Amino acid sequence: MRPLLETIAQQLVRQGLTVSLEEATARNTGMDQYPALDIDALGRRCDIAIVVGGDGTMLGIAREMARHGVPMVGVNQGRLGFITDVPVHGVEQTLEAMLAGDYEEEYRAMLEGRVLRDGQCIYEALAMNDVVLRSGAATMVELRVEVDQQFVANFRADGLILSSPTGSTAYSLSAGGPILHPGVAGWLLVPIAPHMLSNRPIVLPDSGEVCIEIVSDRDTSANFDMHALTHLMHGDRICVRRSDQRVRFLHPRGWNYYATLRRKLHWNEGAPAPIGAA
Repeated sequence: MRPLLETIAQQLVRQGLTVSLEEATARNTGMDQYPALDIDALGRRCDIAIVVGGDGTMLGIAREMARHGVPMVGVNQGRLGFITDVPVHGVEQTLEAMLAGDYEEEYRAMLEGRVLRDGQCIYEALAMNDVVLRSGAATMVELRVEVDQQFVANFRADGLILSSPTGSTAYSLSAGGPILHPGVAGWLLVPIAPHMLSNRPIVLPDSGEVCIEIVSDRDTSANFDMHALTHLMHGDRICVRRSDQRVRFLHPRGWNYYATLRRKLHWNEGAPAPIGAA
């Protein structure tokens, strides 16, 4: 990790930029030649954030940077990398072009959730991928779902995923949900191993509020991306709506979502190239 970070930092300095490091990264790598700032200070002081790692690393940073409107570039050191899409190979040339203004810009929606107990908010968080409810025991959980105060159904399943379009290629996909293009203004509601096979994933508009109530309280937890609230109780309500904050990504010139899907999901492997294609 340190050699790549040093390469990127030195390149930025050569291009006349001032470099700061996230404080835990500076501490863990021993890179003390640059100012070390916490996440909030980075958001307030920096014009661009370059995130080195996998999508999990990006998720953690993106929620913080979104409220400051800081654009982010993801350098992929993970495996899939749906949102960290700058490859390590050739990173200097790619970043040089992007910092010169040659990039594609994209905004992604986020989920904003609250946990209510007896009408009082006991927890709130943002999620870029999904909000997941599931039982910690080896039993199913029962959840009552409402959309804009309209009853949808009671789901008996191992859990329930409310996913953004960004999260549609994450846990939701593993649970049998569809891929949702990030330009679609919608959420996915995906049961995890439902008791009734007729409980299918459903696409919901992101203009309203989804409320999920705990009907059975067998050690149910709520996970907002990487942040979890455990030991929810019977009657607790998890209410989720679209956040006013959006995540701003910068991609290399020529990036497009469909090419990312083809590459990461290995579509058309072994198929002949179209006529005229290289």
